[in-house]
Amino acid sequence: MGRAEERRARQGGARRGDKQKVKKKGIRRFFTWKKMLGAFFGLCLLAMGAFYAIYLMVSIPNGNDQAKLESNVYKLSNGTVLARTGSVNRETVPLDKVPPDIQHSFVALENKSFYDDKGVDLQGTARGILKTLMGKGAQGGSTITQQYVKNNYLTQEQTVSRKLKEIVISLKVDQRYSKDDILAGYMNTSYYGRGAYGIQAAAQAYYGKDVSKLTLPEGTYLAALLQAPSQYDWQTAGPVGKQLVEGRWNKALDNMVDMKWLDPAQRKALQFEKPMDAKVAPGMQGQTGYLINAAKNELIRNGVDSALLDAGGWTITLNIDPDKQKLLEAAVKDQLTSKLDPKKRKVDADLQAGAASVDPKTGSVVALYGGQDFIKHQLSNASNPSYQPASTFKPVILASAFNQGAQTQDGKPIKANTIYNGDSKRPVKGSDIAFDPPNEDDHSYGDITVQDAMNKSVNSVFAQMGVDAHLDKVRDTAVAMGMTSIKGMNPVPAMTLGSYGSSPLQMAAVYATLDNHGKQVVPSIVKSAEHKDHKYNKPDPIGSQVISRDAADAVTSVLTGVVDDGTAKTSVAEADNRNGKQVAGKTGTSDDNKSAWFTGYTPDLVTSVGMWGEAADARTVKVDGKDVTVPKGGQVTMTNGAGEDGRINGGSIPARIWAAYTFDAVKGGSDKFDLQTDQGAAMQPDYTPPSRSARPPSAPPSRSAGPPSPSHSVPNTPSSNTPSSPAESPSGSTSHRPRPPKSPTPSGSGDVSPPPNPLNQG
Repeated sequence: MGRAEERRARQGGARRGDKQKVKKKGIRRFFTWKKMLGAFFGLCLLAMGAFYAIYLMVSIPNGNDQAKLESNVYKLSNGTVLARTGSVNRETVPLDKVPPDIQHSFVALENKSFYDDKGVDLQGTARGILKTLMGKGAQGGSTITQQYVKNNYLTQEQTVSRKLKEIVISLKVDQRYSKDDILAGYMNTSYYGRGAYGIQAAAQAYYGKDVSKLTLPEGTYLAALLQAPSQYDWQTAGPVGKQLVEGRWNKALDNMVDMKWLDPAQRKALQFEKPMDAKVAPGMQGQTGYLINAAKNELIRNGVDSALLDAGGWTITLNIDPDKQKLLEAAVKDQLTSKLDPKKRKVDADLQAGAASVDPKTGSVVALYGGQDFIKHQLSNASNPSYQPASTFKPVILASAFNQGAQTQDGKPIKANTIYNGDSKRPVKGSDIAFDPPNEDDHSYGDITVQDAMNKSVNSVFAQMGVDAHLDKVRDTAVAMGMTSIKGMNPVPAMTLGSYGSSPLQMAAVYATLDNHGKQVVPSIVKSAEHKDHKYNKPDPIGSQVISRDAADAVTSVLTGVVDDGTAKTSVAEADNRNGKQVAGKTGTSDDNKSAWFTGYTPDLVTSVGMWGEAADARTVKVDGKDVTVPKGGQVTMTNGAGEDGRINGGSIPARIWAAYTFDAVKGGSDKFDLQTDQGAAMQPDYTPPSRSARPPSAPPSRSAGPPSPSHSVPNTPSSNTPSSPAESPSGSTSHRPRPPKSPTPSGSGDVSPPPNPLNQG
């Protein structure tokens, strides 16, 4: 090698050496494999330390408010769901209500390692965080525990911080709670579409049944649905959505086979079961709102805090019998609402009706009518105590008199055959407050028995009887029997005309107490109320003996005369569908025809029907020649309403509604009252309930034979306030009791069955 070559070689080496030195001076000198490995482990330790710090700092929070909210489920007596109320359609059920194979289908599809993992899938979670960082949302990778934590403790926001909290809380939840608790929580907090939160609401929404009744194919569809409820809803899904959800359905069952939870032969036999079409969620329209509000009010009245009730989670079963409810609604429609024509008759817009039907043996409200539509009129007419019950109050006066063994002003015991002066506007005796009420149409009856006075609803007789029986005791008897709206009211003579307001529910309670032989009946619409965290102690609807059986049965006997020979004869006694049923009841019509009532009962059912005029809009009316402004909702007359010519009496539309409903509702029940009394119309020797049936009437028994039917139970010895057969005159002399008239005559309270001249209608 020459000198020149040697020099070039040295220079080239120097240049290579210089280049190597330059490489080591740059940032790349830090990226040796040793340094990179060390940095990686350092970051891991740092992340672990940070995670541990987060783990110590983050605790299991309280469940979020949205997850706690539940619907209240209202059911009819046969278990049919009436409605779900609340902003969230959720009903929590314990895990043991979910069939085990359906539990397995959820686990097999969503989290096969559920029973073995620690609540977190680290690989899946890392994948989910990566997708979140890439802007694809927090997707996938969640265990059942993580999904439950997200539903119950966190929000649905898609952030890394929320995902980290989910991991920490999931680990702690898995340590604190059993797998069954977590699985139940997951099923109860997940959203299934169709507005349904929780598997119970989903079972109802998709298959119309409780979760405990679901088949494995049905339950597996709900498991498959969870990934994308709106996309996988069979009713609205397109071909792709149906294909995907059916694929998930098959995957769940195949996984169950793999996990030895399902026999291959059984798996092969299973067929996909399509859910039913979605139905409009039951709203508050029609009678639903009235029924639900009646149940809520009863629960609150019996000690359930209103806030606790609003929080939801209650399953409330009503005593409402769906068949009787339909009959009642149909009767009101046929006899009243189908005949209303506000365009033709302005008064028709004012007409309101309410009714309550009660089983006197149990106190159950089996049917209720609150108005034409809850959406249009939210105050329930069944429980509105604003309107006068009028002459339907008269049986309370008689019950109080019988129960006390009260006497007339001249010392005669008050009995069914006691004679009173029935002249119109006769001043009452023994009252500090002057009172001389007119009878209907100012009709005077002269001497008249209590039985006939009840049949004809003679005001003057019962005004005097109220004073004779002591007005304060009459009031207290009314309250004890169920007319609670007058508790504490001043007992004045005008009270005897039913001038203090009441409701169909209250009047049904009063008459049910009579039907129950004097034992108090408190109508109850709630059959049961259940909550996973709270207990409802339902009071016994049947209370103590508030009036004696002798008194109650004697009043019932008297009231049969009102039906068979009095103001309810045409509408009730002669009803085509009566079929020999014995009936007791009373009509009532208030002043100015602002209300009309019929409350009556058979041995098995008590029903009170009220009608009244409620101003559909504000107006000016004439009262005693003066202009008076009546606000919307104020009380107005019903005269000439619903196609009636003149007054609407208790013996007209209300009684017709009662008969159309009751006689069909009590088919197969008892025909006769079991009465322990020997006074009143039912005990007349020749008494036979009218019947439209083809069977021939039985021969009337002799006068000494007593009541016509062996079902009447008459005591061997009469009670202290049981009369002998002859009637007692005011002077104490006796005469034969006059027979009730066979045709209607004007009554004392506007309660007469319609005579030919409607303008003279009583």
